[in-house]
Amino acid sequence: MIDKDLIRQTIEEKLASTDCFLVSLSISGDNQIMVEIDSETSVDLDFCVELTRYIEQHFDRDAEDYSLEIGSYSITKPFVDRRQYRKNIGRKVEVLTEESRKIRGTLVAVDNDGFTLEIEEKELVEGQKRKKLVKKEITLLYSSVKQTKLEF
Repeated sequence: MIDKDLIRQTIEEKLASTDCFLVSLSISGDNQIMVEIDSETSVDLDFCVELTRYIEQHFDRDAEDYSLEIGSYSITKPFVDRRQYRKNIGRKVEVLTEESRKIRGTLVAVDNDGFTLEIEEKELVEGQKRKKLVKKEITLLYSSVKQTKLEF
């Protein structure tokens, strides 16, 4: 069985000199290695091939008998790394809070503890008879969020 920590270390060595980062690594019981990476800009096929070759240089396929699949993290999946929040500033997201409340808005700021969304809510404005859509910003802590994903 291939050592997952050793694979992770090898991948992170290669990614250190790029703007790419490891999002997901799994190794099945029959040594099928699945690697998903993301980037602050974009992940292209040439880089996935380059990373594949780098891993193959460090792990002998004949000795370990493994299969390797490397790809970019799907934009339809929830964020798993804080760098994905930074990458998507200015884009519409859907957030599911720990209280199972869905919030949709535009990601406007990110820091170490959480992120800020610009949302629209209907509110009664003073002097008006009907509620109007009002833009406001709310800040959420990462610890209070079950998942965040891009909204299409």
